[in-house]
Amino acid sequence: MKLHVFVHDRPVATLESADGFRHIMAYHPDVGPEQFVSLLMPVRTESYAYPDLHPVFRMNLPEGFLLSILQEQLGPHVGASPLNLLSVVGRNAIGRVKVAARGADPTQPPVAFELGAILRGDNSEAAFVELVRRYAVSGVSGVVPKFLSPNTLAEYGKGTLATDRHIIKGTTGRLPGVALNEHFCMEVSRQAGIPTAQTEVSDDGQALVVHRFDFEDDGATRKGMEDLCSLLLLRPEEKYQSTWERVVGRIKNVVTIAAQQNAALSQLADLLLLTYALRNADCHTKNIALLYSSRENIVLAPVYDMLTITVYDDYAKNPPGMPVEGRSTWMPGKALERFLQTRCGVMPAQVKERTERICEAIVRVTPQVVEAAGRYPVFHETGKRMLHAWNAGMNSLRLQKTWSLPSLQQAIEQARFSDVKPITPTPREKIGRSPLLGRRG
Repeated sequence: MKLHVFVHDRPVATLESADGFRHIMAYHPDVGPEQFVSLLMPVRTESYAYPDLHPVFRMNLPEGFLLSILQEQLGPHVGASPLNLLSVVGRNAIGRVKVAARGADPTQPPVAFELGAILRGDNSEAAFVELVRRYAVSGVSGVVPKFLSPNTLAEYGKGTLATDRHIIKGTTGRLPGVALNEHFCMEVSRQAGIPTAQTEVSDDGQALVVHRFDFEDDGATRKGMEDLCSLLLLRPEEKYQSTWERVVGRIKNVVTIAAQQNAALSQLADLLLLTYALRNADCHTKNIALLYSSRENIVLAPVYDMLTITVYDDYAKNPPGMPVEGRSTWMPGKALERFLQTRCGVMPAQVKERTERICEAIVRVTPQVVEAAGRYPVFHETGKRMLHAWNAGMNSLRLQKTWSLPSLQQAIEQARFSDVKPITPTPREKIGRSPLLGRRG
């Protein structure tokens, strides 16, 4: 199968695979250097061969729940090979790159999507599953549903439906109140002065609308976007198999202009501190990305997918998504301060100022969490747990004994949130000794 690759809707390359394993992308002879497909794949006459689908193309492939929906509606051949799947959804990837079969129109307008129906309608788990069913096939012509947490239909997890301008996130019984959880975490990030994707919550509190940030100021031209999972040449399922040191190293490799590199690392430092403060164990390489309009204009993407995931039973015992100095612990101590100084160029005094700024933002957002916990029953216990987690997170960032950081203890007591239900982590399945093995001793 051979597909055509477009940048800003202009054909720039072909992508093909003869055996379903080795993939080859070749630029057209007349392509300019600014029309590169990936930061790791500059325009050149020699083709790019890869033992699998190139990471930049694999980055946006649907999987799990959505893949099963696509196979149900388009046939089991969908997903039989990466190129086959890419031929179905490749025109709808986030960023400036599109992939389409021969003869397909990359400029086909998106399917109309009524956002108001989401913000004011029924967003229960069952309703969101039906929404995905309805729009899954329309991925062929403009709307791409993408599930970031693959699950079977019976165990549907946190769902994400991407439209041309927004990303719609659903809810699930396994993650009660997750839309509000993420919204308030994003609000903390915003109030701390960190570039953050804009979010809205539906009236019923069960859906989150994230405004897409891969557009230029003109509102029409797409920016390039590559997550660190792709830039580190990792498969999506390997998104946790990295370190903050490797993330910094790749950013330094790719962002070569000193001022932009310093800005990206400074913003990354804020993201790391925020991750500890909010107890986000789900910060991995797919949740960090670079945005660019050219090789001379690269920035770290705004904060997205930020939530206090450790309040949920299945994630309660999870450590940070990536280690710092080899340590995966919520009490990083001096290792975090050292990392920020030596890797990101953030001096201790700046670390203190940034930590205070994040903690003050948490204090300001806390009344909103309390109010929402009273209004939405599904969020009541989650909201209580969030404040306890945030309080512990702020305390873990007291990297020096002389630092005086705020506490949420008084707010927790005033809201009568002290009686939080203990988290009961899902027991791990024990695998017994194989009967095929001989007896010990």
